[in-house]
Amino acid sequence: MAASFESSDLAQFVGTLGLVDHHVHGAFREDGTRDRFENALNEASTDPLPSFVSGFDSQLGFAVRRWCSPLLDLEPSAPAEVYWARREALGEAEVNRRFLTAAGVSDWMIDTGFASGSYGLDEMATVTGARVHEIVRLETIAESIIASGADDYAERFRAAITAAIGAGAIGTKSVIAYRTGFDVELSRPSDASVATAASAWSKEQKPDASPRLIDPVLLVFGLYAAVDAGLPIQFHVGFGDRDLDLQRTSPMLLLPFLRTAEVAAVPILLLHCYPFEREAGYLAQAFGNVYLDVGLSINYLGARSTELVARSFELAPFAKVLYSSDAWGPSELHFLGAQLWRNAISRVFGDWVERGEWSLADAKRVAELSARGNALRLYGVPQTY
Repeated sequence: MAASFESSDLAQFVGTLGLVDHHVHGAFREDGTRDRFENALNEASTDPLPSFVSGFDSQLGFAVRRWCSPLLDLEPSAPAEVYWARREALGEAEVNRRFLTAAGVSDWMIDTGFASGSYGLDEMATVTGARVHEIVRLETIAESIIASGADDYAERFRAAITAAIGAGAIGTKSVIAYRTGFDVELSRPSDASVATAASAWSKEQKPDASPRLIDPVLLVFGLYAAVDAGLPIQFHVGFGDRDLDLQRTSPMLLLPFLRTAEVAAVPILLLHCYPFEREAGYLAQAFGNVYLDVGLSINYLGARSTELVARSFELAPFAKVLYSSDAWGPSELHFLGAQLWRNAISRVFGDWVERGEWSLADAKRVAELSARGNALRLYGVPQTY
């Protein structure tokens, strides 16, 4: 079907929206190898790719070649060898400058709990000229505390969240999905049980190893400490690295937590969501404090991401759907998340407008809500500087 005036007008409008990327990480700081780059195009495995597999031969790899090639002064869908040669010649710093600025992001809400070898808050702000805001990872707080022993663990954890808020953090995040899944006891643990669990965890620490929190009591304690602090809490849901058990990360398993009265007062953000985006949409409709995005998954579905974005607008109230890229590493992912989201919104909403299901004015209003308005309201960030 040929694009109508309305859908073309909508695409132009969506293309100029300043996005709020409410769940994202930094770009690689240093130049790297092709192996590092291609491996970063495979979220579910950190193993070296088999010799017969290329990271470029995937939905994400094809999307990179199609949409990112022009920013490297190449034709769309440049061959992988040509793409890599040009990227390597430019160097990571220049590649970052091009892709991060082209993403059209006004605000980066950065999870600083996973930052190895990547830009921090100040560097992302300097390169892009955008505002940056910190999202504090709860498990990282726990792991930094236990490194100095288990004494007063609960009090020190709460104090660390308070300090982060004082330093400007606007939200918290949990990766309990990676560590235990959601099918654990989700009621608030007592301070006594927290102290016992912290003591046991401390005794397990080895001088030459970094702490990694997997104890369900301490993981759930962190959630309630975040609830008490009152900031929005982000939850990784569904698709991610292979160290999670996907069947244990359905957001429906969070129902006992969501039905707790004190939790109802705090915004809960469901991230990634694939293949549970419909379950997440149901929860966003059923609970006043639940929100969702399908970030990360958009990049990895590439040409199929339009359908994913459409499903995210099925049941969820439109004030509950946010944009994110969840990009980390190659800055192509920061740009591509934005580009594919804009493409999908323009096609999906444009089709509804052309069919007479939506007005153009409503399509623009909902696009702006999802692109930035919902996130700015939810996290309490002013519209402008």
